[in-house]
Amino acid sequence: MKKLWILLLTLCTALTAAGCSDPDTAKDSGTAAADSQAAESAAEPEDEHPGYTLYGDFTKGESDKFMASDGWSNGNMFNCTWKKDNIKFEDGVMKMTIDKNYFDEYTAGEYRTSDFYGYGLYEVSMRPIKNNGVVSSFFTYTGPTDNNPWDEIDIEFLGKDTTIVQFNYFTNGKGNHEHIHELGFDASERFHTYGFSWEKDSITWYVDGEAVYTATEDIPSTPGKLMMNVWNGLGVDSWLKKFDGTTPLTAEYQWARFTAEE
Repeated sequence: MKKLWILLLTLCTALTAAGCSDPDTAKDSGTAAADSQAAESAAEPEDEHPGYTLYGDFTKGESDKFMASDGWSNGNMFNCTWKKDNIKFEDGVMKMTIDKNYFDEYTAGEYRTSDFYGYGLYEVSMRPIKNNGVVSSFFTYTGPTDNNPWDEIDIEFLGKDTTIVQFNYFTNGKGNHEHIHELGFDASERFHTYGFSWEKDSITWYVDGEAVYTATEDIPSTPGKLMMNVWNGLGVDSWLKKFDGTTPLTAEYQWARFTAEE
């Protein structure tokens, strides 16, 4: 009898080591695993920006929809060379900087999409530079380098007075559509939302969601790249005031987005 008891005990120990267990315990274990997987699935982020054709969320870092201009200059009134190092993603924003290199030449930042976009709503959350002689911008552009006519729609902050914003556009190279809007606040002090709705027969500009100006003549039609840049001017003192050489100067962007017209 004693030998039989030892044999049964040995068999039970072996079965337990092989993974046999109480059915209720196994059921509880399986349920816990399923619950864990469900919790992990629920924790996965959903699309945080539904409905937008393009969304560059710079609070999370660099966007694969954009690229930094690097190693060339636009010349003329742009007294700087674009450098990718002048764009940093830190402190929950994209920082775009005007700086000076070892040869006392100015460098600046420009960020642009690879793709082209047409009619729809363009928006940005930004805080521009406040300093004479510089521009902080948000715009669409295409031109001869893209084998297209020069079509452009602008939101430009002139650092000499950041209580105003300048709207402008070009159609096949023809500009002179500038409009100055009084903001009622200093744009350099905190983030605000700016944008424009581009339609076939009009462009309407917005500040913090409120329509503030509409143009209806000679509207551009060629899809362009969504772009942002900061730069210091040369030979345009009557427009920007003379740049005093102060560096570094930084504009900040939280996000940029586009919603295509249906």
